[in-house]
Amino acid sequence: MNIRNFSIIAHIDHGKSTLADRFIQITHTIPDRQMKEQFMDGMELERERGITIKAKAVRMLYTADSGEEYILNLIDTPGHVDFSYEVSRAMAACEGAILLVDASQGVEAQTLAHAHLAQTLGLTIIPVINKIDLEHSNPDATEEQIWEVLKNPVDSSRNSAKDGRGVREVLERVIAEIPPPQGTAQRPFKALVFDSFYDVYKGVVIYTRVVDGELSAGKYITFYSSGAVYKVEEVGHLTPKLAKSDSINTGEVGYLVAGIRDIHEIKMGDTISEKDKPIDAPLPGYKEVNPVVFAGFYPVTTTDYTALKTAIQKLNLTDSSFTFQGETSKALGFGFRLGFMGLLHLDIIRERIEREFDIPLIATNPNVVYKVLAKDSHGVKESKYVEVTNPADFPHYGDVMDIMEPYVRANIIVPLPYMEGVMNLLKEKRGEHVKIEYISTTRVIVEYYLPLSEIILDFYDKLKSVSRGYASFDYEPHEYRSSDMVKIEMLLHAEVVDALSFIVHRSKALHNARILCEKLKELIPRHMFEIAVQAQVGGKIIARETIGAIRKDVLAKCYGGDITRKRKLLEAQKEGKRKMKLLGSVEIPQEAFMSLLKISQDK
Repeated sequence: MNIRNFSIIAHIDHGKSTLADRFIQITHTIPDRQMKEQFMDGMELERERGITIKAKAVRMLYTADSGEEYILNLIDTPGHVDFSYEVSRAMAACEGAILLVDASQGVEAQTLAHAHLAQTLGLTIIPVINKIDLEHSNPDATEEQIWEVLKNPVDSSRNSAKDGRGVREVLERVIAEIPPPQGTAQRPFKALVFDSFYDVYKGVVIYTRVVDGELSAGKYITFYSSGAVYKVEEVGHLTPKLAKSDSINTGEVGYLVAGIRDIHEIKMGDTISEKDKPIDAPLPGYKEVNPVVFAGFYPVTTTDYTALKTAIQKLNLTDSSFTFQGETSKALGFGFRLGFMGLLHLDIIRERIEREFDIPLIATNPNVVYKVLAKDSHGVKESKYVEVTNPADFPHYGDVMDIMEPYVRANIIVPLPYMEGVMNLLKEKRGEHVKIEYISTTRVIVEYYLPLSEIILDFYDKLKSVSRGYASFDYEPHEYRSSDMVKIEMLLHAEVVDALSFIVHRSKALHNARILCEKLKELIPRHMFEIAVQAQVGGKIIARETIGAIRKDVLAKCYGGDITRKRKLLEAQKEGKRKMKLLGSVEIPQEAFMSLLKISQDK
């Protein structure tokens, strides 16, 4: 079978999309007049940031040096840790992978994670050292690092995806080394779902890899996870546009349309089979993917609420990996709480809403999912932990019995001179040391257990600062652990501002509370009465700042007369201030709120 299914895996900015461009040009898949840089990255945000956000697939026809024709199915994967499940599904649809490493930067954290994942899935790995055209490239040292990571001295191809050097040799290695698909055409139809997107006219378009049998229009299919049954309306191949065909056969990668209108009915990694033709077992590796980071999205202008709701719903059709539900805040009004795969995912969704739908947003501080054990209304201990995604929803501090927070297993690759700074940062972030491994004479892998809450705000920026940009970072979920976490509530004029509540470890509560009180004092304009800015933990005030009142000079027009006249005016002013203090309410301007959230992310 002259079919080869492979993916390109690499760290961010190591040249995945550029190498895919050269493959498309060499195989003449796209006419030269239609070709453009980063062809596979269709989203404006992908092209601007130079990163791959969504996995893409393309079918290429290639005539090898031997004269034989081959069908090459390339799946281009994201490089960021937030999309690691998407990468694993793309790899499961392949028999081999090109492990791409930048010759000037060497092996980095996501290179390591993807390489280990490919080995776990049993893929044939072809190491490729890219960017050999750069003056400061060091392919020999990079090759040694690859050997250390793979635990195997495999020959690495050396190329420059930018000028095309060595790219054809890589395609020849794909044909020679990656095995053909092993499926059987006579068996009942079985296929893997590795991606999907929503088309306005066709509905949900499913990207699939056929493992056994074949699929054509008119057949009825069923999804293993849900048992839902649909009639197939169209099948075809990805060139990379949708090219309709009569059928997709064993070992091929293609697409199918079955009149599905809700993208949430499709689960990544699910197994498709033909109705009334049962399969022995589903394809391995499927799991439910749950968001790990949550944040509130509110429109700056309250009248934009309906437009924001429409924007989120439309965006959710193209990216079903984030979740959303409505929520209300006393300070910010009506909005939504969204769940994301990570911080980059959050940043991309926020930017897409602001750009594509022109809706200015306020995004609250991101927080993780905590598991809380509390007492019920009768003071009896609950039987199980409850997941809480919003600090405002935490039980009363007197009812909380235990709080568990998520930990991750972090891998950091860092040059030796910066190792001490990185270790100090990990200690500051409540990290627990696992091991240190040398991958060359100048670089080490540092492995730590870290609380997810400590890395979602400023960890990446601080890591780049202490390592002068040379450290790279990758993590995977590990477990939940009991921690001494507390809820800090911010009070303005003795009223709790729910949108400013946040969860923090008790050891850092005082420091963070003082910083926020000081910043609020700077940001909130003075009123006619004195305002107390306070932070409380468990009903106890731990930090306070006071915003002084604006005082009118009531004696300015009092030119003479008895002292009692002046005293009367001052007493009247004093009484007025007292009433204002009792009845007055403090409004936080939107600009101040946005500045405060930005500051809390920089602290």
